Amino acid sequence: MAVIWAGIDAGKVHHHCVAIDEDGHRLLSRRVPNDEPELLELLADVLSLGEEVIWGIDLADGGAALAIAILLNHDQSVHYISGRAIHRASESYRGEGKTDARDAAVIADQVRVRRDLHPLRTADDTVTDLKILTGRRMDLVADRTRTVNRLRAQLTGVFPGLERVLDLTNTGPLTLLTGYQTPAAIRRIGVKRLETWLRNRHVVRPDRLAEIALQTAERQHTSLPGEKLAAELVHTLAEEVMRLNRQVADLDKDIEARFRDHQAFDVITSMPGLGVILGAEFLAATGGDMTVFRTADRLAGFGGVAPVPRDSGKISGNLRRPQRYNRRLQRVFYISALLSIRHCDESRRFYDRKRAEGKRHTQAVLALARRRVNVLWALLRDGRCYELPPPGALPA
Repeated sequence: MAVIWAGIDAGKVHHHCVAIDEDGHRLLSRRVPNDEPELLELLADVLSLGEEVIWGIDLADGGAALAIAILLNHDQSVHYISGRAIHRASESYRGEGKTDARDAAVIADQVRVRRDLHPLRTADDTVTDLKILTGRRMDLVADRTRTVNRLRAQLTGVFPGLERVLDLTNTGPLTLLTGYQTPAAIRRIGVKRLETWLRNRHVVRPDRLAEIALQTAERQHTSLPGEKLAAELVHTLAEEVMRLNRQVADLDKDIEARFRDHQAFDVITSMPGLGVILGAEFLAATGGDMTVFRTADRLAGFGGVAPVPRDSGKISGNLRRPQRYNRRLQRVFYISALLSIRHCDESRRFYDRKRAEGKRHTQAVLALARRRVNVLWALLRDGRCYELPPPGALPA
């Protein structure tokens, strides 16, 4: 049976496709617009070259979404290869130039010779929605972090003492800064009226916050240059952070509602440390179908928590962190392992044992994350929820 390998160098406006045979000879090289009629025509032309076609592509979403959907809808085998892997592989091919045609040819040849590439499959609507929602949440959280940092820098320039004592990730201090930003303004209103002002805006522990603000204001009687304009900027930035907080909270509700529709919701959230948000991010990164990975080792490797050997000569047992993995999935595994240390005695015992063996904090957490991948993979495979070990059982 004649097998054809086709590589697509994807772009927002155009894609470039190269098809090769089993000997690596180029059979087709074409630049096509990112539109359905042209992509369907390309598919038909490539299919006419052989009895079976195996596709490779360097994007898993975004500008490649239409091409991937067309291929999957026509029961084509599609594999994803990262841009970093293409760049590293291209160094072993003849020539130094970089063109879309060359990249597409490298993709096709890598799909032909490699057996470790991640296959793309049609995701259900819930997983697709979660991928969009969690991606949007990451953007909002990043915007909020940048805004908080700008707020801290601006407040330091006008009222450094207040910046030191306030936790600007909480609603109360942010509410305070929407009304009062300078030492003089806080002294003028006084502790009682400030407490009433905060209570009317539903701030938790308004008496404590008002007292801290006034004590800090009494320690600074110098008016700094540009104080009026800086105070206005502090007010604007504080309101912006509060707006972003509301957007993130609303998005969290949407994520939970969509996540609950997935059949693996109860299984994933039963794992200690895997709540709604981290569980949704896990689904968005993996699709929730463990048959794609076949083994827990493959899932751990995809998530970057399985060390890879770096042995040479007489040196053996030298392990290092992998370089090719899904960053978002590694974050899910790592943070969930951290949270499980706080809330799960079994995880805490495992972490303490690794620390006693001489491992650093990060190494111990990664070791725990690797162990948890085995458990999560087995739970999803069997469709059962996590159960705490009975009292007196040996730690895993």
